[in-house]
Amino acid sequence: MKYLSRSGVTFLFLVAAACSFIGKEKPLVPLALEPGVKSQAVTLTEQGMQAYQAKQFDDARNYFSKAVAEAPQSGPAHYNYALTLNVMGDTEQARQQFMEAANLAPGDKVIWDSPALRPYGNPEAPKKKQPLGMPSTRPTTGVGPRP
Repeated sequence: MKYLSRSGVTFLFLVAAACSFIGKEKPLVPLALEPGVKSQAVTLTEQGMQAYQAKQFDDARNYFSKAVAEAPQSGPAHYNYALTLNVMGDTEQARQQFMEAANLAPGDKVIWDSPALRPYGNPEAPKKKQPLGMPSTRPTTGVGPRP
């Protein structure tokens, strides 16, 4: 009986430990740039990563912004900039940068599967078209005839 109760406690402990790992997402961290980008962009990214990890987000944003300017075709550069913008609460600009990162890195599973990108949708998803004859949801200017 004593053996069964110890086994049961051990089992419960293992289950609890396993459950604590399930559903936990990896922390979002900036990515290294792909090979072949300008060395200045790599240096700026490394400085941005250090600032990001130190939670100096203003500095990280500045470094990552400059890295994007040096390597505008780099998906990871845009992703890093987006991560920082997102942390700082600039969600609209972050959305644009996440989408740009995904478009520039179509096969990069880290970028495409990132929980940071998830709230902004799939850049490859077709835009929903409004059926003909449906009223527009755009605001009116107050000029012209009203229905």
